[in-house]
Amino acid sequence: MADALAIVLAQLNPTVGDLDGNAAALLKVWREAADARADLVVAPELFVSGYPPEDLVKRPGFQGAVAACIEQLAAATRGSTTAMLVGAPWRDGDVLHNSVLLLADGGVAAVRHKCDLPNYGVFDEKRVFAPGGVPDPIPFRGVSLGVMICEDVWSASTATALRRAGADLLIVINASPFETDKSSRRMAVATARVREAGLPLMYVNLVGGQDELVFDGESFVLSAKGETVLRLPSWRTATAVSRWERTKAGWRCASEPLAPLSEGPEAIYQALTVGLRDYVTKNGFRGVVLGLSGGIDSAISAAVAVDALGAANVHCVMLPSEFTSERSIVDATACAQVLGTRLETISIKPAVEAFRAMLRPSFSGQNADTTEENVQARARAVTLMALSNKFGYLLLTTGNKSEMSVGYATLYGDMSGGFSVLKDVYKTTVYELSAWRNAHVPEGALGPAGVVIPDGVITRAPTAELKPNQTDQDTLPPYPQLDDILRGLVEDELTVAEIVARGHALALVVEVEGMLYRAEYKRRQAPPGVRITRRNFGRDRRYPITNKFREGLKAPGKGTNNGKR
Repeated sequence: MADALAIVLAQLNPTVGDLDGNAAALLKVWREAADARADLVVAPELFVSGYPPEDLVKRPGFQGAVAACIEQLAAATRGSTTAMLVGAPWRDGDVLHNSVLLLADGGVAAVRHKCDLPNYGVFDEKRVFAPGGVPDPIPFRGVSLGVMICEDVWSASTATALRRAGADLLIVINASPFETDKSSRRMAVATARVREAGLPLMYVNLVGGQDELVFDGESFVLSAKGETVLRLPSWRTATAVSRWERTKAGWRCASEPLAPLSEGPEAIYQALTVGLRDYVTKNGFRGVVLGLSGGIDSAISAAVAVDALGAANVHCVMLPSEFTSERSIVDATACAQVLGTRLETISIKPAVEAFRAMLRPSFSGQNADTTEENVQARARAVTLMALSNKFGYLLLTTGNKSEMSVGYATLYGDMSGGFSVLKDVYKTTVYELSAWRNAHVPEGALGPAGVVIPDGVITRAPTAELKPNQTDQDTLPPYPQLDDILRGLVEDELTVAEIVARGHALALVVEVEGMLYRAEYKRRQAPPGVRITRRNFGRDRRYPITNKFREGLKAPGKGTNNGKR
């Protein structure tokens, strides 16, 4: 019976479907642990397949490849005293589970299945996995390991059952995606389980980006008293050896220096950076291209791209029209210069004139309206997509969540692209991130220190510049008002009356509600982007396009719809 254990927390960044690459990353950590004579390496949830594998995991060929990968990992442990605890999809007879496997002595020594499958928000595990029963502890060298898989720790039943079955310590393997308040909620849940079970707890999380999801890491160990005794850094791969000893009061982990927490604007900025970096690199793009307009949205998108990929891999294009001001040209140039990126200028005037001439017979007798404005946005999109096709760049869209919520974006125009950095970022948060980045250099950033978004970009009134003297507030309410209403409608699912009670005019809330619902058809065609809130437009929020419900129109003293479509 062991009286001491050395357990390695392996906070790693897998790629969905890259079974060989994922296995190689884990084997590298395992070999280092074996050389140091550690007892066990713990990897995150579904690490072998990557998370989330979605319907890919239902393919028999994929399941067979995962099983072969597990055999390869298990074979590495033959003749070694160092074992692995790793997450993988695992077939038990005709049933597929989200499982954790103990690999030791050249084989699979134990398997446990996730019993609480999440099926809300971004999670859709009941679609592809079957739940397991409440797991028994895994015996390991005279120690009973109470192993849970992610969602299993969010309710008391599994941890309590493991304690009653004789578990000595709790280990939770996770694929827990980032949200703006997720870190504190995770810690509250883990602390509650520790207090209920009276056992120490190890929490090992993924790190890195996978499509819209981004994982922040921040793996940790809690003592039986709920004290944090070890914490890994946010936003990067890392390993740490937790050293345990058996005492009369139970198993105790030696305290180690704690990595700092990533919070507030820093955490959001890092999420955007890591999410973009991994989307570009994991999908094999040569770099990114984006339209740099002189506005704050394209400026912060360019800054994130430079921090993620380096200036040499970010290609900015100014696309002036007859309505582009000299100030926009000056601000875009200044932004590109300070970031160190190349700025190419391509006028869209010839394309717009060609479209006007082409459409003139069809538009005869019609007054100019937003149609002519949108032609300009679409001419820009065609130009940027041509550059993307020719040079293998990923085209970044630069619209924010406030605009996408209410449809203040041009379908097949500024919405066109392969990835949206600001898809889940409200306009007010864009300003906060810009101020933060000008005052800080994120850890691991490849961009310059100092002011990277010129003050003129931040202070000018937002404008699409598709007609003379245009500003966003010609069409939209001030962004602080709009964002508060949208958070109530989207994130918090508040009633119209509840949002009015927060200090907003009923007519305005009704109008925003209508714009939100009417824009659903646009959002269905929008590119993916980094998720940072608990309700992004994508996996989290699935509303019908054809939808006549308007709660606000039934409210007493209802406001009127301004007719915007």
